Amino acid sequence: MYSLKLTSAVAALALAASGAMAQDVVRIGSEGAYAPYNFINDATGELDGYERDLGDALCERAGLTCEWVINDWDTIIPNLVAGNYDAIMAGMSITEARMEVISFTENYLLPEPTAYIGLAGASEDLIEGGVVAAQTGTIQAAHVAETGADLLEFPTPDETIAALRNEEADLVIADKAFLVPYVTDSNGELEFVGSDLGLGGGIGVGIRQSDDELRAIFDAAIAEMKADGSLNALITEWFGEDGALYE
Repeated sequence: MYSLKLTSAVAALALAASGAMAQDVVRIGSEGAYAPYNFINDATGELDGYERDLGDALCERAGLTCEWVINDWDTIIPNLVAGNYDAIMAGMSITEARMEVISFTENYLLPEPTAYIGLAGASEDLIEGGVVAAQTGTIQAAHVAETGADLLEFPTPDETIAALRNEEADLVIADKAFLVPYVTDSNGELEFVGSDLGLGGGIGVGIRQSDDELRAIFDAAIAEMKADGSLNALITEWFGEDGALYE
């Protein structure tokens, strides 16, 4: 349960859903390794990125006292279920498989393009017939498993890039927004291969299935930010002019 100081539509929805709430702090789990969604700022040592800014804004609107918890991706859902934090904001796409274990708010980011990168000159034939590196437990890894390619999984996204550069893998697949800086900064070493893909149902806040009240509170705050344009402003700030905006 959650102690709140709510105002506006967020307050009305939350208070209608619950009456009294008792827990002082809402803890939000994130990976801190997937820029621009979430990453550790080298200068401050703190979590930064689109989801940090968005999460802080949602908590402020809802009157929630929130704390951020860094957790490895491969155990991020089990630790939510176990109660080690109350929500997940970690670039997590909404999928049917995940919804068998946890629930999600409405999405706060529309489905972003998924892309492949390879070393300069890599053939598109590798998409179906090569070795493709992906982060474990992602929608991209699940996609590769359904193709004719050999899937090579790693715990962190940076390890997939290292595998490509070390020629352990022919390609890397990930969210395009994550891959763009690597390609841009590679001086021609890396390039996009093939066409972009559309995977998943967008990104939302992961919540325990039993936590209907907290999900309703986040839903209301997300809806307010969509309505007043502040969510689109954050998307443009972190993903540039190519970021998918809400109408």
